[in-house]
Amino acid sequence: MENTTATSAMPRIGDQAPAFKAVTTQGEINFPAQYAGSWVILFSHPADFTPVCTSEFMTFATMQDEFARYNTKLVGLSVDGLYSHIAWLRTIKEKIVYKGMKDVEVTFPLIEDITMDVAKAYGMIQPGESTTKAVRAVFVVDPKGVIRTIIYYPLSLGRNFDELLRVVQALQAADAFGVATPADWRPGDDVIVPPAGSCGVAKDRMDGKEDITCHDWFFCTKKIDKETVMGAIRK
Repeated sequence: MENTTATSAMPRIGDQAPAFKAVTTQGEINFPAQYAGSWVILFSHPADFTPVCTSEFMTFATMQDEFARYNTKLVGLSVDGLYSHIAWLRTIKEKIVYKGMKDVEVTFPLIEDITMDVAKAYGMIQPGESTTKAVRAVFVVDPKGVIRTIIYYPLSLGRNFDELLRVVQALQAADAFGVATPADWRPGDDVIVPPAGSCGVAKDRMDGKEDITCHDWFFCTKKIDKETVMGAIRK
């Protein structure tokens, strides 16, 4: 039997982030226009007053200043209404203690999306999971409003926030130095010199000014110390 259930399209990496205006817990926003010049993590959660989402919002709020050091702002979304958002965030601040976090105040915008218009524009409604809740989507948007990373999690799986911070660091390092970052890269680790071709090509590309190690014709790396990387990407 043919499955006729409607699915929501999603933008792709390299696309301009779909534009929208929305009411949030911090007033109306115009996305991504008002965030021009900043990186943004736009993320969705299934519902207010749910435990996994609560743990995530407390973690995001606690790490907000750390993301800000990388010129990165946070914007949340669920298909709940504004008053639900406000009541939930108040409850988090007044009642919830988790992993040493308490009195946590969420000051970044949380979008009201009762109509699901924004969630559908970003492919956050996935019928295989739920037709009434947004999955745990993460969109990393650069200062030009271009989507640079998309990560999806099922309803039951909380996000890894160290990884989200690493993604921001790696994207910014790649832009700043014209390199790629290998598996598990952290600031201070070797980076990959593109494009692949040959060790000679890679060295010529860097004008002989860099200490490049070529493990084979397609795999050349160089060292950028942590202080240099952090100086380039941290505000």
